[in-house]
Amino acid sequence: MYPKLHSLLKYAVSVITAIAMLGSAAVMAAANDGTSDRPLRVVLIPADGGTEDGTRKDFEPIFNAISEATGLNFELKVGQSYGAVVEAMCNGSADIAWFGPVSYLQAHDRGCANLLAMAVSKGRSVYYSGIFARKDSGVESMSDIRGKRLALGDINSTSSFNIPVAMMLREGIDPATDTAKVNMAGSHANVLSALSQGLVDVGGASFDSYEKALNAGAIDGNDIKVVAKSAPLPYPPLAIQPEVSADIKARLQDAFNNVHTMAGIKPEQIRGYGGKQVDRYTSDVSEETMAEVGDMLNAVNRDVKQSILAAGNKR
Repeated sequence: MYPKLHSLLKYAVSVITAIAMLGSAAVMAAANDGTSDRPLRVVLIPADGGTEDGTRKDFEPIFNAISEATGLNFELKVGQSYGAVVEAMCNGSADIAWFGPVSYLQAHDRGCANLLAMAVSKGRSVYYSGIFARKDSGVESMSDIRGKRLALGDINSTSSFNIPVAMMLREGIDPATDTAKVNMAGSHANVLSALSQGLVDVGGASFDSYEKALNAGAIDGNDIKVVAKSAPLPYPPLAIQPEVSADIKARLQDAFNNVHTMAGIKPEQIRGYGGKQVDRYTSDVSEETMAEVGDMLNAVNRDVKQSILAAGNKR
């Protein structure tokens, strides 16, 4: 009798769990519909440190423009980390996210993000990562990184960690063992700040963040130079949670495709990464293009990441 009772209890629990999961999915899909009291929740990776004067203000102009175009309302927040933004999409607490290519692939592989739109500048949706150094560091080429103090951003960042590490590995440089120190700075802005303050000799960051820091006077171009520039990378995308209704998704796609041509929308509202003004946005985006980033980063595997983190903790 007891085994039978146990089986019945297990079955009841599984049914209740399934009902609860279906119910939570329905609630999640209906919870935020873009009305003023239920705005679509947008979470942004903290590419430039996540301050109010950083990433959030970079994207407020374009979302204000999309709101004017569609009548939809948005609530913008910046995640505490790249991983936190992935989790926000996967636990249903965000409807839209701005990701780097690597963090997008993490969320997409878990089934909680699909491509929504990308910025377009000069006919392309690309950006670049780079290796930067202090001019007084003695670093003239990639081979000079050996024995130097290195700063990297968030481990899930495409252009302040993964691509710079891949560039070094390609040159035969192991960041964990061939450098004097690894500073896991956490963001592009922190990497550039560490360079500016002379805390490190070399660092990885995106060119968008580098140019933003230069324009804001946060770093001095007389102190920092470019050592290497990456191949073109797919532009950091906006993604949508799959549970968002098809109607809202279609309205958003149409708005991103056409907002730059709409009456009353100013060109300076069409902004993207780093607050940079771009030509337009497009929702004609390809999962295959994003997947190419994964192929570029095959060498930056789990063991490599763990050894770099361990080196950063020890020194």
